[in-house]
Amino acid sequence: MGVVAIEGIVQHGQILLKNNIRLPEQAKVYVLVPGLEAPPERVRIVSPRLRHPEQWVDFKKEMIEVAPDADI
Repeated sequence: MGVVAIEGIVQHGQILLKNNIRLPEQAKVYVLVPGLEAPPERVRIVSPRLRHPEQWVDFKKEMIEVAPDADI
């Protein structure tokens, strides 16, 4: 696969290629815009979910109070 760089400009939301270059229909193209930064990607962090909600009992915690003077 060969690669050719062709300069163009954007007018009214359309890319116009210089020198009236015509590309074949359905041609795959890549657009590089110099001097323009892409917006940062948003990260979505989701909470884990149980596959079977009835399993919540397996994760139940037991609290045990210990006297403050207990040996560790």
